[in-house]
Amino acid sequence: MYDIAIIGAGINGCSVAYECTQEGKSVLLLDKEGIASGGSGAAGAFISPKFSKAGELKDILHEAFLYAMEYYATKFPNSFTKAQLLHIAKDLDDEEALRVYKSLTDLELKSVSDAVYETLTKEARGFEYVSLDAGVLNAQNVCREMCSDAEFVKEKVQTLLHNGEYWTINNSYKAKNVVLSIGAYRSVIKEPYIQIRGVWGHRIDIKTKITNPYSIHQYVSISPSVEGVVAIGATHNVHYHPQTSEEPYDFEQGRQELLEKARRTIQLDSVEIVKDYVGLRSGSFDYMPLIGALVDSQKTLECCEKNIRVKRPNFETFIYHPNLYMINGSGGYGFVLAPYLAKKLTNHILHAEPISPTLSPARFFARWAKRR
Repeated sequence: MYDIAIIGAGINGCSVAYECTQEGKSVLLLDKEGIASGGSGAAGAFISPKFSKAGELKDILHEAFLYAMEYYATKFPNSFTKAQLLHIAKDLDDEEALRVYKSLTDLELKSVSDAVYETLTKEARGFEYVSLDAGVLNAQNVCREMCSDAEFVKEKVQTLLHNGEYWTINNSYKAKNVVLSIGAYRSVIKEPYIQIRGVWGHRIDIKTKITNPYSIHQYVSISPSVEGVVAIGATHNVHYHPQTSEEPYDFEQGRQELLEKARRTIQLDSVEIVKDYVGLRSGSFDYMPLIGALVDSQKTLECCEKNIRVKRPNFETFIYHPNLYMINGSGGYGFVLAPYLAKKLTNHILHAEPISPTLSPARFFARWAKRR
């Protein structure tokens, strides 16, 4: 019997595993492919804030960015590299957002060295930019470090049943609590209100003559050089999904798209592609992440419909699956948000600390139920 079973070993699942094992809990981590084998392993794993004018997601990401910078530097220094970030606007709207951001932020802004400026294309030099201290991770290494004290099982979860006291997974493993961190892949829990969109990610590692000490973001993300290797990615493809697409993913087309976009920002030459990384990212339809307990839609509709149709329903009146939680929907900010959200979720599960309704999966249930 495990205290916590986590289904999905991407950055979210591994972050929850770390928090729970640090609290002395027994943790089972399951994934059908392996640790950081999907979207997390394909990510550039850049740690940066959200550069926008305002909004709740911007504020959450600001807190998460500050938390993540200290978290990775102190807990996983072997997988984390501090690097100056150079974020360049893509168009006039982006430029205006960056101007507002720079006028309001409390983060220390940096100048860009002449050497890096000279590597930029003429087009990139013409746009507004912001630069500050940030970081980049070795995605797969940090995920493996995080779950080193958990028991990992490479196995696809086919069945998940609750007997009134505990959960049974694949008729083999028992756990008091279950956390779903499966991203945009199909879930063993069929709840129609969860709105997750899958976005296919592709990253390439290349060898090139350019020496780049910065994390550069514009049309794609470009990592600092490490022993002559630069990572470029991840391009977003909302049309390809590994579980539903009829045709296999076109790697060559993806590589060319990444290189074309990168060359609009920096002057690349003598490029040799070293390795491809691909995987499915997950994002929610309202762009906010989801953490917390899962509403049992059938039981809630049967008993609490009058509490659903009010303007601001009280989520506490809903009926939830017993000890079943999720962490999902971080989009392109998975490595920034995961430690911050995992701490909140772990404190909720183990210490009954409340989670903001704006992050709860119940918000999607309430909207879905009203539309029925």
